[in-house]
Amino acid sequence: MTEITAAKVKELRESTGAGMLDCKKALVEADGDMEKAVDWLRQKGLSKAAKKAGRATSEGLVGFELAADGKSGVAVEVKCETDFVARGDKFQGFVKDMVAQVAKGEYADSEALLSAPFVADASVTVKEALDGVIATTGENMGLGKFAKMELAAGKSGLIGGYLHSNGKLAVLVEMQTGSDAAAASEAFHEVAKNVAMQIAAASPLAVSAEGLNPEVVEHEREVYRQKAREEGKPEQIIEKIAEGAVKKFCKDVCLLDQLYIRDD
Repeated sequence: MTEITAAKVKELRESTGAGMLDCKKALVEADGDMEKAVDWLRQKGLSKAAKKAGRATSEGLVGFELAADGKSGVAVEVKCETDFVARGDKFQGFVKDMVAQVAKGEYADSEALLSAPFVADASVTVKEALDGVIATTGENMGLGKFAKMELAAGKSGLIGGYLHSNGKLAVLVEMQTGSDAAAASEAFHEVAKNVAMQIAAASPLAVSAEGLNPEVVEHEREVYRQKAREEGKPEQIIEKIAEGAVKKFCKDVCLLDQLYIRDD
């Protein structure tokens, strides 16, 4: 049997809002499996939050840039230990270099990015450049997620985006339209920014229900079935209850079905 540590109980409590004793019991029931423990709490009606967005445990910034022609955009997460260093010129200069690095290259993963020649000094790798900033600031640092989005070939539109004021959250979104003239309009640029803000605020899982992972939908359906059984609902109506709950879940997590943040 897996040992249930205080740290695990604390982590589950923070992610669900459930009580300490309930979290410990959930972990015991799930033999230490965090995901199964979350489901157990939800089925018992004890979790105050179905899911919580992942939150960074370290300081840092997201470098962000949209190309002037609207055809591409880049976002790069660079982590450090303290906000003091994140606000420093040395760190922010490295973040800008990493934006240029990702914009100019194609990298399959972080390992490929770290081993590439550094955009600001090709005599060293990105990893060596990062080590140099670490040595200068005295703080441990690392690269997090990174993304480059480009407008699909032959399409009219643009890559829109949004960078939150704290510099820790960025969104890139591809918007397509019927013509280059429409893509160049102020109204189209505005709606692209607003859609990016919607994604930042509401964290959709898909554009529409058709794009949702069927396994995610079935997982939710089963959670609601079990929750209904725990609540003592008659077996003949459990499927109807589960379907109604899944329908609401899909509306909450599909971009086009969400209430619009600028006008609900």
